[in-house]
Amino acid sequence: MADPTVVVLFDVDNTLMDNDRITADLTRHLDEEIGTRGERQYWAIFEELRDKLGYVDYLGALQRYRQEYPRDPHLLTLSRFLLNYPFADRLFPNALDVIRHISQWAQAVILSDGDVVFQPRKVDRSGLFEAVEGHVLIYIHKERELDDVEQRYPADHYVLIDDKLRILTAVKACWGSRVTTVFPRQGHYAHDPEVLRTFPAADLTVDRIGELLALDRDSLLAAAKAGR
Repeated sequence: MADPTVVVLFDVDNTLMDNDRITADLTRHLDEEIGTRGERQYWAIFEELRDKLGYVDYLGALQRYRQEYPRDPHLLTLSRFLLNYPFADRLFPNALDVIRHISQWAQAVILSDGDVVFQPRKVDRSGLFEAVEGHVLIYIHKERELDDVEQRYPADHYVLIDDKLRILTAVKACWGSRVTTVFPRQGHYAHDPEVLRTFPAADLTVDRIGELLALDRDSLLAAAKAGR
């Protein structure tokens, strides 16, 4: 009997890339350019947009901030900072090695949430686009688009690697034992006590994305449990 076909779906922020460090760098840059008050105002707009849109929109928040301060020349510096940020320097150790390792026996695909401009640029400039040979999916709410994922990348089994237990739980509820959920405990969401209390454990938990180098295809497939 032929081996089952496998697609491995990688989240980006705080899964392959240290997004907390990016946020900290942006906060420092905002503080330097527009002061602490402006920095706090930017993040307030950012959170308001996230609640409204359902995903993070760094450039959209900057556009909204500009509406209140249309003559502030510092906004051009902030835009340049975001667009030219060295995202490749923020990949977690061994992130690209893990993609190469898994690509030996499965189709590696980026599965992310985000806006239609900044998130793709982040994936491209970080080297992730090239690492997965252009197999990138970016949705508003990826857990609601699983039918589209299946149509574009049909497989007998899926592996989803994501730092958000909420996402892993939703996908497990839909795909059941057809998916192995992997929870890398990286970033602030992955250590939030309320989140850890609210959602069930993933099929597999690792402290670092690099730990997946020690796992092969059979061990990842065997880790899948029945849908909860």
